[in-house]
Amino acid sequence: MHIPPFDNRNAPIVDAGDALVPLNYFNIVKLSRGESHSYSVPGYETCIVPATGLVDVEAPGLVVEDLGGRGVDVWDGEPEGVYVPSGAEARITCRSDAAEVFVAGARFDGVLEPFAVRADEIDLVQYGSDETKTHRKIKHILGQQQHDRVGRLLVSELYTVGQGGWSGFPSHKHDTDRLPDETRHDETYNFRFRPNYGSGLQMLQREDNEPGDAYHIVDGSTVCIDKGYHPCCVLPGYEMYYFTILGGLSQRSLKQYFQPTHAEQLHTIPGIMDMVAKFK
Repeated sequence: MHIPPFDNRNAPIVDAGDALVPLNYFNIVKLSRGESHSYSVPGYETCIVPATGLVDVEAPGLVVEDLGGRGVDVWDGEPEGVYVPSGAEARITCRSDAAEVFVAGARFDGVLEPFAVRADEIDLVQYGSDETKTHRKIKHILGQQQHDRVGRLLVSELYTVGQGGWSGFPSHKHDTDRLPDETRHDETYNFRFRPNYGSGLQMLQREDNEPGDAYHIVDGSTVCIDKGYHPCCVLPGYEMYYFTILGGLSQRSLKQYFQPTHAEQLHTIPGIMDMVAKFK
């Protein structure tokens, strides 16, 4: 499902118990200097990631000052985040002229300890190639390094490298728990483009070799993936970014199932298996 950009007034875009992606939670919080926003999501662990701006974050037993600091857009610096335990109240206070803050969540009944992830703790993966039109960079905020400290939530930022090209290819899905071949992970994206009038396409093919759906994505688009194969692309001449939330049903580690029709492409894209291994 595609949710076009709108003024959500700091209310969840994907709320707890969403009918399509019940394992996910997503909010965008916009604040001016000195303003604060508090939230609590019972039954969901969350991660606070400033898209732009500088914030302080308070969670039970944790105070994090000067989180974030990116300038005009998500290309202007490295991401940082704060993990907030399930159901805990968190408070975000803006310390710059303005801040836009992503709040990602996944359903999880356990209660763990909060912690911060600073820029030098981000797990970076780059794979693909210009020749295969699949060159991209992934910055894991809650990734493999934080595996033992998080319940079901994976949070990453994905960037196309260069202008134009595909992401999420070879096409894959993760909508059914059937280990060792696949896990059920609901997924939510929020897209950005540089320049911001750029755009792209999100495909969603429910069954191999059957016609699917496609959505025209623009700067600020949110896409919820419940099932099916879901590659996306950006128009030539533009760069694409998407904030990625994955929530697992029975485990945190993601096991992708690659579309049989295109599975041979796994052997043509440099570094793709390193990418797969990082979603743990």
